Amino acid sequence: METFERARLDTYFGRIATRFAPSERPASFLITHLLPERPAFVRGVANMTDLRAVLPKPKSVQAEARRQVEADGHACDRLTRSLFADADRAVRYVEARAAGRPVVLLDVGGYFAPALDALCNRFSGRILGVVEDTENGHKRYAERDKLPCPVVSVARSPLKDPEDFLVGQSVVFSTEALMRTRGDILHGRTALVIGFGKLGSSIARLLHAKGVRVAVYDIDPVRRTQALSQGFTVARDRVSGLADAGLVLCATGSLSLRGEHFPRLRNGAYVATVTSSEDELELDGLPDVYERARIGEHVTRYLTTGHYFYLLNGGNAVNFLHGASVGPFIFLVQAEILAASAVLARDELDPGMHEISPTDRAAIAATWLDYFNR
Repeated sequence: METFERARLDTYFGRIATRFAPSERPASFLITHLLPERPAFVRGVANMTDLRAVLPKPKSVQAEARRQVEADGHACDRLTRSLFADADRAVRYVEARAAGRPVVLLDVGGYFAPALDALCNRFSGRILGVVEDTENGHKRYAERDKLPCPVVSVARSPLKDPEDFLVGQSVVFSTEALMRTRGDILHGRTALVIGFGKLGSSIARLLHAKGVRVAVYDIDPVRRTQALSQGFTVARDRVSGLADAGLVLCATGSLSLRGEHFPRLRNGAYVATVTSSEDELELDGLPDVYERARIGEHVTRYLTTGHYFYLLNGGNAVNFLHGASVGPFIFLVQAEILAASAVLARDELDPGMHEISPTDRAAIAATWLDYFNR
């Protein structure tokens, strides 16, 4: 990032902080992708809250971004699912960093969800709430019968729509780039998009615009009718869709492919995902007869007698191989995350799922336009 770009971004987040800053800054823990533009967002979080630790998602850490965050004086701790799957360990971790403090948890993917009850009940301070960024994480919190604290989700915000659309575009770009390293291209094969939410629909539209035959499958019949109305072929079921697909793009966040589905893939099919492998693919359920071999950078072949397929980037989000950039539109949802943390800091919300107000979103959008629509 150029010096003038960094200065503009810091000024933008400064204006957001001025607009939404709470009277008292709570402590915070930030889970995030450490991509090249992310240090400015981390500084924004540190302006709005007393940032106790950054927990980078392990499969999307850019070394220079991490060095910059640490140079700014912020601790970067190792993030694993097991850290917050074990309630005792989670409580000890938060106690070590923020004992006795009011705390806001900034999440990407529902990492804090398994330990949330223990943190709210046993932590010496007070958990003011969680800010969740992703649809996958939103579902993890929303599916609970009762939440012990407020969860402010930005996953379904209209300010996130540009990011979701452009993430879908970046997934197609990275998938095609990896296929081309093997001399293959998108054209001449049917693509099956599993999941027709915001990401899946973006992927399907770009593939269609490129002249690729696209089929869609979604467990939600409403989304299947939406896909059909937009001109896509809709698979009757997952298995029939797999039989015809030379490319499978998984965009559900909730196990697109289980172990029994992999043998149903067409010979030579490519499989790519938009999120982490443990969320989209049940690779542990793959029959033991498959031999795995790395046949190119970020391309793995699974082979058994009479059947083979290719897995891109180990089943993790392919777009992170090329920076996963969505341009300045990412700063819209990052500003909403800052605003949501300020809402939690005011301690006025009841336990449950929440969003920030349309008025606050409009203020964020207007500020963003001042800086990035020039």
